[in-house]
Amino acid sequence: MIATPIGNLGDITYRAVETLKSLDLLLCEDTRVTRRLLDHYGITVTTESYREQVHFQKITRVAGLLREGKTIGIVSDAGTPGISDPGFRLVRDILQQAPDTKIVPMPGPSAVAAAVSVSGLPSDSFVFMGFPPHKKGRAAFFRETLGQDRTTVLYESTHRIAKALNEITALDPVRPLAVCRELTKMFETIYRGTAAEIMKQLDETSSKGEFVIVIGPSK
Repeated sequence: MIATPIGNLGDITYRAVETLKSLDLLLCEDTRVTRRLLDHYGITVTTESYREQVHFQKITRVAGLLREGKTIGIVSDAGTPGISDPGFRLVRDILQQAPDTKIVPMPGPSAVAAAVSVSGLPSDSFVFMGFPPHKKGRAAFFRETLGQDRTTVLYESTHRIAKALNEITALDPVRPLAVCRELTKMFETIYRGTAAEIMKQLDETSSKGEFVIVIGPSK
């Protein structure tokens, strides 16, 4: 399980680069995205697409290769595979179908850890909620999130960031937040304040990009 940069290609570890060079097969969320990273470091390795939607078409073959002693890596488009990205079902079923396989975590960039570290909000205990539902269950998701007595972290897309901030404002207009846009990229920006204050800042700058929202505890 190989963590890859969340934006800045320089953030990959030496260990990850050397491991990528040694693999028999690399499973990628999107081979085109991963190819940019591989080309940047001059890495030649056989790649194959792996998405949750084709899991059951892939798992038998992947488990068979592992039983033959092949070394297989898994990457997502950015960050750590299995964290709001493909990987969870693959690991679970490999443990069942190829139980002698050693699954090695290769840590590295994490949007969650990066956002919490610069948020200015309590970091001794926090909850990661992933992406909010698009429609069904969204209101309940935000009620649960705002009810946490510890810092909460979630992801949101550029298309729904304004909606998310408005929903947070409606539930708790004074809750402190940090919203991180385009972490490690050229236009990285950290916004802090209430949801309404941050919404105003986004209106004055840009609401485009990938977002991590860090919400302070309810107490």
